[in-house]
Amino acid sequence: MSEDWRWEYDPDSEHVAGGIPAGVVAEVERLTAQLVELARMGVDVGDQGDGPRPGGLRRMDAAGGWFYFLAAPRARLIVIVRIIPPFDSL
Repeated sequence: MSEDWRWEYDPDSEHVAGGIPAGVVAEVERLTAQLVELARMGVDVGDQGDGPRPGGLRRMDAAGGWFYFLAAPRARLIVIVRIIPPFDSL
């Protein structure tokens, strides 16, 4: 297991980001990279974004849409599970 924080799509990038405009995906990946950097500095990223409770599935705005992610501190992993593009991109 890696000692450093990282991020991944779950189950994979095609399932999560397939068909989503490239600009939206790039913004989601940029924001997720920032979450990784915050986690590396010791910030609890399970409190970032919106969600029913800290540490659970979180929602964050991105490029006029939003995405859902889960922070897994034991695995030092941020998992992107869904990207919702802006309505005009559908």
